[in-house]
Amino acid sequence: MKTQAASAKSRKMHSHSLVYDAKKNWQLYLMLLLPVAYIIIFAYIPMGGATIAFKDYRIKKGVWGSPWVGLQHFENFFTTPNFWMLLKNRLVPSLYSLLASFPFPILLALAINECASRKYRKTVQMITYAPYFISTVVLVGIMSNFFSLRTGFVNSIAKLIGAEQINYMGISSLFRHMYVWSGVWQSAGYSAVIYIAALSSVDFSLVEAAQIDGAGRLRRIWHIDIPTILPTIVIQLILAVGSIMGIGFEKVYLMQNPINLEVSEIISTFVFKRGMTQFQYSYATAVGLFNSIINLILIVLANMFASKVGSTSLF
Repeated sequence: MKTQAASAKSRKMHSHSLVYDAKKNWQLYLMLLLPVAYIIIFAYIPMGGATIAFKDYRIKKGVWGSPWVGLQHFENFFTTPNFWMLLKNRLVPSLYSLLASFPFPILLALAINECASRKYRKTVQMITYAPYFISTVVLVGIMSNFFSLRTGFVNSIAKLIGAEQINYMGISSLFRHMYVWSGVWQSAGYSAVIYIAALSSVDFSLVEAAQIDGAGRLRRIWHIDIPTILPTIVIQLILAVGSIMGIGFEKVYLMQNPINLEVSEIISTFVFKRGMTQFQYSYATAVGLFNSIINLILIVLANMFASKVGSTSLF
């Protein structure tokens, strides 16, 4: 009885504290109202439309009037001959991109941080950060012109030296390499900014002590800089693992052509074609829902692993 009374009293005091805090900081809660309402209206409420993944949706009958088919669309997707191809095309470039693009910004940030000249450091940071502002459409256009068979820069150089001219955009085996490394070039500078900001919290007294003890630059980086930014690295890794199934639709779709379709057809482009061109809305929604569930599972597993290995996690 005493325990229950104490618990009830604690809950009452907590509720009074929340009410007092809301009255005291009502301006902050008012500012929070708009973004919360935006998320609820444009993110959570539309999730109700995902129910068509379990129905045979017809526009005339609407969402609620269409007949219920259960897991039929999921079964059709899992048994389609394209399922394993789509899954492979989704996972291989994503894992390749993770291995290639994740360590590169860390190395870039550490290198920029070691630059003695402030002007040189800012110049390098600006040059590497600028590609992030290039839109996907423009990026693919640059790649198409750069690697064009007749007028591209690479093939023009090859022609001058008498080498063979190659249609890079038309070779399916090069698709993943071009996709990944163009992404590294575009995003490395932006990701490096995050690590550079984390490096600003390095305790300078530790650096001075290491210098007095005769520690070299690489040893200082390994024992001081990297441990300082390790929590940031872990959070970025969790987010990167969670987006393994979220390879960008726009870039793949723009780089796609009949020649490389075998390696460039991924789940998101498959969903777009089934839903927008073949009007199979329920089937496309089921496939997209499957993709989202896999993403959620991956990010939860990555977070669990991070929380067990270290003290940093998302939740």
